[in-house]
Amino acid sequence: MKSSIGLQSEAAFHTLRTLLTTAPVLAQPDIVKPFDVFCDASGIGLGCVLMQEGRVINYAYRQLRKHEVNYPTHDLELAAVVHALKIWRHYLLGNVCHIYTDHKSLKYIFTQPELNMRQRRWLELIKDYNLKVHYHPGKANIVADALSWKYHYNSLLEDEFNLLHPAVLHNITVSCSLERKIIELQKTDVGVFHIKRKIKGQKTKHFRLDERGVLWFEDRLVVPKNHELRNQILDEAHSSKLSIHSGSSKMYQDLKNHFWWTKIKKEIAAYVARCDVCSRVKADHLKPGGQLQPLSILG
Repeated sequence: MKSSIGLQSEAAFHTLRTLLTTAPVLAQPDIVKPFDVFCDASGIGLGCVLMQEGRVINYAYRQLRKHEVNYPTHDLELAAVVHALKIWRHYLLGNVCHIYTDHKSLKYIFTQPELNMRQRRWLELIKDYNLKVHYHPGKANIVADALSWKYHYNSLLEDEFNLLHPAVLHNITVSCSLERKIIELQKTDVGVFHIKRKIKGQKTKHFRLDERGVLWFEDRLVVPKNHELRNQILDEAHSSKLSIHSGSSKMYQDLKNHFWWTKIKKEIAAYVARCDVCSRVKADHLKPGGQLQPLSILG
């Protein structure tokens, strides 16, 4: 029989695995119904969430600018509201909008007798909307609070989770299959074999072998001359779920920190040029050919 702590740990692990492997689906807005906007600000950023009938429509976060770091708390919380109104203007303008904030004094922004110049400028923008400001305690404002504390939230969550469930995270392992594949193919590659033989005969400036016999070019892993393997690396850096179809220069800067092979920059440029998605959205810098001219009619 498993103990209660063991059952709780196993349930927490399955919940965490589900959250990591499934993506929440954002709801489609109904432009007729009222919207709920949850806003929060911290010393590092602004966070806001757009909801309707308890379902998330959209969410946004941005870091504080240099001059905003010196804002008082009241202005920071108001800046989060203004940020939400600006980016979701197409949803909120003309509709009833409920603003939820954990700063209670914002409820009286429309009747506040004294305003500074910044607040007056923002109030002119806010008056364009049909707003109802509600006080929402900080402990209940979980979603927007997580966005405004984005950088610290991950580490705090990890520390708390480890404290409550110390054995759960040991069930999760992350490994890189590409690195293992490169090391295995190095053992049978002819070019790598010649480089290793030269290293044993004389000391080289850039190439080196580690204690496992793996070949490195300075701090970069040497990739064997295998067309399938190199294409897999390029696919991962350019068109995987974690990449954004970056250009050849950005892609080279990302890959050169980890991998090396001869003519890597030329192969990256050729790969990007072959990408169908990039070619469709690439801007055309050629001058237009001018107006179409009618063909002459032959008698």
